[in-house]
Amino acid sequence: MNDTCPVCKTAEIVCGKWTLLLIRDLSEGHSRFCELERSLQGISPRTLSLRLRALEEEGIIERETYAEVPPRVEYQLTEKGRALLPIIDGMRTYGTTWLGADCGDLAPAGGAVGAAAA
Repeated sequence: MNDTCPVCKTAEIVCGKWTLLLIRDLSEGHSRFCELERSLQGISPRTLSLRLRALEEEGIIERETYAEVPPRVEYQLTEKGRALLPIIDGMRTYGTTWLGADCGDLAPAGGAVGAAAA
């Protein structure tokens, strides 16, 4: 792999299983672990935890812990993470146009970009 190629470097981050779906789910705001687990049917808690940790280390998401009992942890996209939303909107448009896929009631990830494409 070419370490200087921007496509390769981006693919390294976003091509992990569940990664784009996590970013899609976080595009609407902050979510708790259990909400993400429920939304991503089939993901194991361990995989979700590892994926969230990797995205946090990459600066794609941030985690906020609230001093409550029981402790509450919420995840949200950073500016770097929100910059990935046009990629997801492009994938949504491609899947709808060329693959006959339908998201049902899922909102566009990037707001205006996805709305204009729909």
